Amino acid sequence: MSTAPTHPEPPLKGQLGQVILATLASCTGFWAWMSIAPMQKTYAQSMGLKEGQIAMMLATPVIVGSLGRILVGALTDRLGGRKMFTAILLLSAPAVVLVSIAGQTKNYPLLIGAGFYLGIAGTIFAVGIPFSSAWYAAERRGFANGVFGMGMIGTAVAAFATPRLVKALGYSTAHCAIAAFLVAMAAVVWFAMKESPAWEPQVNPIVPRITAALKLGITWQMCFLYAIVFGGFVAFSTFLPKYLTTVYPHLDTVAAANRMGSFVIAAVLARPFGGILADKVGPKIISLISLAGVAAMAFIASTQPKEGALTGITFLLMAACLGLGQGSIFGWVPRVSPKDKVGAISGTVAAAGGLGGYFPPLVMAATYDAATNSYAKGLWALVTTSVLGIVLAAVLKEKREA
Repeated sequence: MSTAPTHPEPPLKGQLGQVILATLASCTGFWAWMSIAPMQKTYAQSMGLKEGQIAMMLATPVIVGSLGRILVGALTDRLGGRKMFTAILLLSAPAVVLVSIAGQTKNYPLLIGAGFYLGIAGTIFAVGIPFSSAWYAAERRGFANGVFGMGMIGTAVAAFATPRLVKALGYSTAHCAIAAFLVAMAAVVWFAMKESPAWEPQVNPIVPRITAALKLGITWQMCFLYAIVFGGFVAFSTFLPKYLTTVYPHLDTVAAANRMGSFVIAAVLARPFGGILADKVGPKIISLISLAGVAAMAFIASTQPKEGALTGITFLLMAACLGLGQGSIFGWVPRVSPKDKVGAISGTVAAAGGLGGYFPPLVMAATYDAATNSYAKGLWALVTTSVLGIVLAAVLKEKREA
């Protein structure tokens, strides 16, 4: 009785270094993507913007960056991570300069146009998932994608570094410095990054591949789960200062901003652990734990406990659960995706995550009860959504059937 010969996978030397490089590139892209938000107060005052105009200014890069991930993920399947990382970083540099020009000239329409262009930087996340996945065997892709996902700390870098650069260097010089850093990182990527020996370019037309990915049930199921955990992260990252200063009026803006920074860091640090644990015990159980934790913390927050240690711990644990879920769910995606559609599906799921962060602040604002100074209804919506996610995750398979 003969057995079929086995073909060992090609050696993947330097895999961690390549994933770390991708993480640094992603962090840089996220910094550029969020370069408008830290200066929103300056723009609002200098241009005399109303609430609706501010919301549009902040939302435009998020929406474009989220939807663009669908196309960018599919392009990564064809062109590879090295070319796509380089292209996204180089294309983002002029967008940052355009933001600077809009701010200098106090031109709101130009700022919206610059924000639309800046959305390109937000698509960088869809490049790293297929790139990182190709460097690791299936049973370790949770770890790879968890490490790469730490690049989202670029949002915290933007919040802390951009205003300080503006103060130290001046408005225009600071933005030119950010643009120069994007170009420098693109050069590093071009000369130091390489594709995994296991990666094979997909030569099929892009639009049919995207369409085929959208026809798969698993695509939409992963989209729903990721929209909860990444959308929750994005939503609270932007809305938490507003929430805290409204519910707890004695809390000053600096303290609220520090809470937001701690929230981001907790989620970022938890993400690789989500991927590692998904590799060890399976992505389903970690995703279930994550969603249950989010539901529990949202419930506690809805009771509006007295501001202090309990509130701080509640939101830190919520951030950790969201980060854990991000790592486990994106460790799940390559396991259930057809090999030739990992990029297309990853891009779609990443887009859903970004869009998931756009709607919760609107829900929170719409359900705010001024009489009781409470966001309880909005938090209950998060509890309900998380429970639905638990039900879905419980019935999904952990691996694609051959």
